[in-house]
Amino acid sequence: MQNLNFPSYNFRFKNSENKVSIFDDIRKKFIILTPEEWVRQHIVQFLLQEKKYPKSYINVEKLIKVNDLNKRYDIVVFKPNGELFLLIECKSPDVKITQETFDQIARYNLKLNAQFLMVTNGLNHYFCQMDFEKETYIFLEELPFF
Repeated sequence: MQNLNFPSYNFRFKNSENKVSIFDDIRKKFIILTPEEWVRQHIVQFLLQEKKYPKSYINVEKLIKVNDLNKRYDIVVFKPNGELFLLIECKSPDVKITQETFDQIARYNLKLNAQFLMVTNGLNHYFCQMDFEKETYIFLEELPFF
């Protein structure tokens, strides 16, 4: 897999039926390793190891309804009170981050109301804080610590 713009992490891999899987510490199971999953697993480790987010507050790949359509968010981090703290959209490293990517996470966030957003393809990371009054987001240099 391609090197990403994250620190180096130790991952567990498994090869079965000529498919490589990576262990997801949050879902507690092996997931088929795709370029997007490679990015997602780096972000999970980044949140746990660099930003010190508690594992029990992180949720990966769950269904949500957006405009009567079933969608799946990549990663969310909850606050201790159950409110959403952070919503993360992962893309494969070969996918350019565009306005369309921000529109996608903004649509999800209309439903979820996370305080912070992150969009990444593993190479380029964008961090935002929501301004709900002005219905906009403010770009940040990095994510806050938990």
